[in-house]
Amino acid sequence: MRVHVRVPATTANLGPGFDALGLALDLWNETIWTPTRDGKIRVTISGEGEDILPTDATNPVVAAALSLYDRVGVTCEGLRVHCINRIPLGSGLGSSSAALVSGLLGANALLGEPLSREDILRLAIEAEGHPDNVAPALLGGLVVSLLHNGQVVSIKLPARAPRAPLRATVVLPKFEFPTEYARSILPRTVDRRDAIFNISRAILVAEALRTGDVDLLGKAMDDRLHQPYRLPLIPGALAAMEAARRAGAAAVALSGAGPSLIAFSSDGNPEIGEAMRGEFERAGLEARVLHLRISEKGARVHRKG
Repeated sequence: MRVHVRVPATTANLGPGFDALGLALDLWNETIWTPTRDGKIRVTISGEGEDILPTDATNPVVAAALSLYDRVGVTCEGLRVHCINRIPLGSGLGSSSAALVSGLLGANALLGEPLSREDILRLAIEAEGHPDNVAPALLGGLVVSLLHNGQVVSIKLPARAPRAPLRATVVLPKFEFPTEYARSILPRTVDRRDAIFNISRAILVAEALRTGDVDLLGKAMDDRLHQPYRLPLIPGALAAMEAARRAGAAAVALSGAGPSLIAFSSDGNPEIGEAMRGEFERAGLEARVLHLRISEKGARVHRKG
């Protein structure tokens, strides 16, 4: 038997939706799983991270899979896993969440799916510590998550707008900006006016994505809770945001905690990405551009044999 798992990239926060909103993007990591009985773990990797990611049981995809084996009380007798990575590492595009979801889904399929999708989502959120990337990676589309009585509730919202589909331009500078550090620099308390500012805009971001209203998205995708503290630490980021708007982007935000910026437009004009890249290069950073669509589909699993 072989199992094929596909998991999309994700962008979290979307400006004002800090730790609450996440969106799946049409960029996919794939893993191909083959069970063996020799007691060995073998991992091969192509694409992003192929020269730096481990190829043994410490690989994050395999580690997630083994955690599920432990959870259901089954001993893993051996695995051969091939990873096709397209999501850049440390980019703000949910590479760690994709690895986690890939591992959990792969192991669950190999074991005959003892756990439901809801169980997988809960385990992924427990492992990741926050739901804003793992939830859209699993569910697809636009997802809002909240904590209720100690339980995370994640709901998929409409984000299609077939008559006016939005395009996303992601620009990734070559800059180390670990999520742990990006979280540590945020203040412990926020001003009431800033909370109101974000609450109202997060609601409108969801509505703008539902309808494809780029003008509304441009008015709503702003933030006072995390971007003012993170953006100044990424060389060229503030200038790149302004350059994107001048080039025709309706809205621009940090993708997750960064360092990537994500710009939305109705036409995906390539000048938007080049304008952002130019500002990062002026600040001394190499940068690459990704032109992506929103993915209504989340993770997919196919079994053969």
